[in-house]
Amino acid sequence: MRFVILAATAAAIAGLSACASGRAPARESIVAAPTDCRSQTFEVYFADGEARLTETARQVIGLTATQLQGCDIQRVQVIGLADASGAASLNQTLSQRRATAVAEALAAAGWPTPVFEVAAAGGQGATVAPGVAEPLRRRTEVIVTAAPL
Repeated sequence: MRFVILAATAAAIAGLSACASGRAPARESIVAAPTDCRSQTFEVYFADGEARLTETARQVIGLTATQLQGCDIQRVQVIGLADASGAASLNQTLSQRRATAVAEALAAAGWPTPVFEVAAAGGQGATVAPGVAEPLRRRTEVIVTAAPL
């Protein structure tokens, strides 16, 4: 424990003496610029029985696309979901249409389409915590793997 305290004190003194002597390291060498080029997940919600993007959905997609401009987008998983009501085959088709709508909007925003994986999980994939309202199940999950260039 004493060694750690002594080492920390020595480092602080060395840093202060470098500043006092005018030999401080360049800011760029010790402070990294923040970057939004990181992996992230976001969701796009839909109206009941709809696969058409709402204005809010377009804004979410646009903001995320802008945020990741200039990044190396390595993989984009787009997973369409539906609520549990209705026939399973209809929910599967609706989920696919939702995922396709989101993928097309991201491609139109300039994202590289070769990295897209579009899937649909229907009502089965939309399981959430008990008591969660059905509208929260009507969504598309987008999982983005990105890194700085």
